[in-house]
Amino acid sequence: MAPTPGDIAPAISLPEGPGQTVDVDWSAGPTVILFFPLAFSGVCQEEFCTVRDDWDAWTSLGAKVYGISIDSCFVVAKFRELESLPFPLLSDFNKTTCAEWGTLLEDLMGQKGVSTRAAFVVDTEGRIVHAAIQENPGELPDFDAVKNALKDASAATT
Repeated sequence: MAPTPGDIAPAISLPEGPGQTVDVDWSAGPTVILFFPLAFSGVCQEEFCTVRDDWDAWTSLGAKVYGISIDSCFVVAKFRELESLPFPLLSDFNKTTCAEWGTLLEDLMGQKGVSTRAAFVVDTEGRIVHAAIQENPGELPDFDAVKNALKDASAATT
């Protein structure tokens, strides 16, 4: 079952690249977690390039942004490099984090055990303040709703 607003966010410790594990620290600032199906797919590229191209808006909100997919750490590292993404992409190759966050799909177009597209915002206390799991993983997250949740999370800590 996916965490909902008010829940404590499950811990995240995943590889960003070969031998590079990232422990997400909620206290570092309001955090956006973007689960996505597969690197290099058209909608995933559009999603992350949209965030990249509006990076000043995200940083002005104090956001820490992480993308998570079931791709290997080699794939997410290459995807991040080729798209010049200014935020980490993490590999949940073993699918434990996607399962814990309620984003793991049994089947997506014949692919077994892929994450759906989802956006979560976590405040500095580690509480979920926004949770949106896309029923159709071909649709982008509502970035305005995510930014509004970030504004609310930032205001609550000041």
